[in-house]
Amino acid sequence: MTQRHIPSREDIGRVLGGVIGAQAGEDVAVESCRVEGERLLVTLSVPQALAARMGDIAPRLESVLASAFPGWQPRVVLTAHRTTTATAPPSRASGGGHRPLGGVGHPEAADAPLLPGVKAVIAVASGKGGVGKSTTAVNLAAGLALEGLSVGLMDADVHGPSLPRMLGIKAKPEVRDGKLIPLEACGLKAMSIGMMVDEEQAMIWRGPMVMGAIGQLLGDVEWGALDVLVIDMPPGTGDAQLTLAKKGVLGGAIIVSTPQDIALLDARRGIAMFGKTNVPVLGIVENMSYFCCPNCHHRTELFGHGGARDEARKLDVPFLGEIPLLADIRMSADAGRPLVIAAPDSEGAQAYRGLARTVAGTLRRLPGR
Repeated sequence: MTQRHIPSREDIGRVLGGVIGAQAGEDVAVESCRVEGERLLVTLSVPQALAARMGDIAPRLESVLASAFPGWQPRVVLTAHRTTTATAPPSRASGGGHRPLGGVGHPEAADAPLLPGVKAVIAVASGKGGVGKSTTAVNLAAGLALEGLSVGLMDADVHGPSLPRMLGIKAKPEVRDGKLIPLEACGLKAMSIGMMVDEEQAMIWRGPMVMGAIGQLLGDVEWGALDVLVIDMPPGTGDAQLTLAKKGVLGGAIIVSTPQDIALLDARRGIAMFGKTNVPVLGIVENMSYFCCPNCHHRTELFGHGGARDEARKLDVPFLGEIPLLADIRMSADAGRPLVIAAPDSEGAQAYRGLARTVAGTLRRLPGR
């Protein structure tokens, strides 16, 4: 059997030069090239300014490479950063190509039904970072699974994905019939951009690529039949939030805040954003509500107390409960096991279980349930 020639980065650069030169000149670099079975995985580094208008070029580049290197099934990924350790995400089966990670400009995808087997989608959001939103989302999702629901967990924080670490996931997702298969951990189906890139890799993306990546996490993932998909949102009111709101998939949003006035100010902005996009706010969670000394059991309200409850009353939205500030919550997250599973009888786990039971009851009352 004749051994096939494995193209080098230089070979690929020469072949693609004429195709991409008209759009990008010398600004697009062949970042990496590797072989997986019959597939030739090529990563191109694209300047941010060109990312939006080059989102549709990947299928064309794949066709050119297939003609130049017979016997290979090329897959091209565009990234808006330069790194020598970029990992190409799994690709669609041959015959149409795979949208680049963070690719944009695919109107046909916008018309396709999203999440046909998912009964409800809820966002866990916060007005600012550092309030424990992701930890709350993971423990809420795991708590809902313990209530007997089939649960998916999607990490929409493209710039700072933490879901793989918090669930102890190190594997890469597979592709079947052109769909990414969620990885399963702690009774959840999970998907994150962080599963497709190195943990230390910075995702230096602007709006169009962020919105493209969010669309892929929804439409290009085989979520299957779920009672609820929990989406861990990035902090703030940016592109990811607006993309999900405009796609019309959100059945509601849960706002996480500390009792501190500054955090509540930003939480108020988040609630206003969901209101303007017609996404119901299912309630507010007060995280880091109090600290209880493990030795003397003295309770200290480090960030104040009751601020989120008062805010919920002012805004006429449900108050969903208090989560204490505990070391074992942090340690379980770092260890890759939600506290509700790692220490189910602990004070923190019981607080999360109470939150999950409240949210489960709310889900049953959502339209379409």
